[in-house]
Amino acid sequence: MTSARYPLLLLILFSLLALGSLFTGLLFGSVDIPVSGIVQALLSPVDRNDSIVHQIIWQLRLPRVLAAFACGGLLALAGSLLQVLLRNPLADPYILGVSGGAAVGALLAMLLGWGLMLTNVASLAGALTAIAIVFGLSYRAGDWNLYRLLLTGVVLSAGCTALTTLILTLAPASDVKGMLFWLMGDISRAEESLPAWITLILVASVSLLFSGSLNVLSLGQMKAKTLGVAVLPLQVGIYFCASLATVAALMLAGAIGFVGLIVPHAVRLLGINNFRWLLPLSILLGGSFLTLADTLARTLWAPQQLPVGVLTALLGVPTLLLLLSRKR
Repeated sequence: MTSARYPLLLLILFSLLALGSLFTGLLFGSVDIPVSGIVQALLSPVDRNDSIVHQIIWQLRLPRVLAAFACGGLLALAGSLLQVLLRNPLADPYILGVSGGAAVGALLAMLLGWGLMLTNVASLAGALTAIAIVFGLSYRAGDWNLYRLLLTGVVLSAGCTALTTLILTLAPASDVKGMLFWLMGDISRAEESLPAWITLILVASVSLLFSGSLNVLSLGQMKAKTLGVAVLPLQVGIYFCASLATVAALMLAGAIGFVGLIVPHAVRLLGINNFRWLLPLSILLGGSFLTLADTLARTLWAPQQLPVGVLTALLGVPTLLLLLSRKR
């Protein structure tokens, strides 16, 4: 098989995997619905008979699987961009303190007894504050220092972790469980995934337009400058695109770990390094992975739902270790 046909074949396989994961999410739940019932409900967006199956599919399961897929795609995309920006295989969407700032804002709002909307606003404010702090301390007078960027993000994350621990200590016992679910990721609280889908399509489109420059930047800053790439504007653009994708995922489902770290690695271990293919394959695999993990999280211990972040770690770590053991 030629090298040109291999990425295309993977794209087709991952697209089928994405469709399969979405349908699996629609199939499993607390109410058993046959495949024929799901297909009939999907083919009839308007239900004149007001059937319970139609309500379950369109009001419960379909919004949830779409939210899970969008969140997984955003995290995988952000991880791919940050790994090339920092040239660090351990980079993930939360390495620069965005999730820490969002967590402090969200948990503080929960501690004060604010509603869901105000909690989301506080989380967004915390994430944007973290982005501004990291960017402001690492970008000075046209000088972009990636080491200072990484160090600032790590230090800010450590400080936010201390603050979240303090908030959990001060919070009433009745509120701690909800806070822990936010910290470990919870798709069930996702209400509207359209903003996340718009962000995913926008950031992915912009990233694909500059896929050639990303390929050159992955070789190193000096070589990229030698080949005529405007490195500084590209790095700033990557930072804000990755931050935007991370914030959209956080607003949708809280902090879900491992997806942005392991999915780009898994794609690279399959032999894909060209960002023209790496980005769409990572989005498809990340969305499929999180959709399947969320389906398992809400059915494994039913009627109790598990935090999906726990499942992503339990499923992702052995999968990545298996890929690493098979790779020479």
